[in-house]
Amino acid sequence: MSSDDYTGTFAGLPVHRWEDGPAPTDPTAVAWWISNEYAGGQLTSVFEEMMKLAGPAGPTALIFGDWGETNSTPFPVDILTGNADRLSGLRALFIADIESEQCEISWIQHGDITPVLTAFPNLRKLRVRGSDGLALSPVRHENLRDLVLESGGLPAPVVQAVGESDLPALEHLELWLGVEEYGGGASVDDLARILSGRSLPALNRLGLCNAENADEIAAAVASAPVVARLTELDLSMGTLGDVGAEALMAGQPLTHLKRLVLNHHFMSSEVAHRLVDDLPAVAVDVEDPQDEEEWGRYTAVNE
Repeated sequence: MSSDDYTGTFAGLPVHRWEDGPAPTDPTAVAWWISNEYAGGQLTSVFEEMMKLAGPAGPTALIFGDWGETNSTPFPVDILTGNADRLSGLRALFIADIESEQCEISWIQHGDITPVLTAFPNLRKLRVRGSDGLALSPVRHENLRDLVLESGGLPAPVVQAVGESDLPALEHLELWLGVEEYGGGASVDDLARILSGRSLPALNRLGLCNAENADEIAAAVASAPVVARLTELDLSMGTLGDVGAEALMAGQPLTHLKRLVLNHHFMSSEVAHRLVDDLPAVAVDVEDPQDEEEWGRYTAVNE
C-alpha cells in the first residue's frame, strides 16, 4: 500500500496509459488511465478520446490521474455522472491515482462522491485517494464489492456514512483513517456500525489502516462481531503498540483468519513475536517495526 507510485494493475487488469502506445485490440482487457497531462491539459478532451477507443459500453475499469490543480479543485464528479449512460460497462473506478511528488495525499481535493455510487449501480470496485473535502451520504448499493478510501485523514462523517450505508455485496473494505491534523481521527464510536457488521453481511476483508489511535481500534476489534467472519484483518500503517496487540490476543479468537496485517507498528519485538507464535496457522505480518523514542508514534501516511 503506497501513494508514492502510479498503480500498474487495477481490478485484475493491466493499466493502459496514453503514452503506452496504440489502444489494445480488446479495450475491455485493460484499465484505462487518463489525466489532464494529455490533449493540451483538458481532462474532458482526454475523456472523449478515451471513449472513442474503449468500446460502446465504455471502459470496464477507469482510472483518473491528475485533473488539474488537484490541491485546489475538487475532482469533477460530473464527468462521470453526466456520462453514466455512455459508461454502462464500468465496473471498477479509481479516482486520484496521483503520486505524492505530484500532490501530497492530504492535499488532494474532493467533494461529495455519493452521486458516483448512485449513478453506477453496477459498479463493483471503488477506490479513492485523498480526502480533503471528501463527503459521502449513506447509500444502498447492491453490487459494490470492494471499497478503498486512502487518506492521511479520513473525515469522521465519511467513516460514519460507510457504516450507515447498506452494502450487501461488499467483501472488502479498507479505510485509511489518518490523523486529526489532516482531517481524520475517527473514533471507535464512529466505527461502531462497521464493527457490528450488520449492514455488511458479505464482508470478509477489513482494513482499518493508518490510524493514529490504532491501540483503541485494536481493543474495539478484539470484541467486534464482524471479526468472526473475516478472512483478513488489516490494522497496518498506524501506531499499534503493545497495548493494542495485547488486546487482540486477549480478545476473541483470531485463529480463523488467513491473514493478520500489522506492518508499520510500534510493538516491542517480544510482543510481536508472541502474537505470531499465538497464531501459527495465520499469516501474520509484523514487518516494518518503528522506534518511537525519537519522534514518538506516527502513521505511515499523513501529509
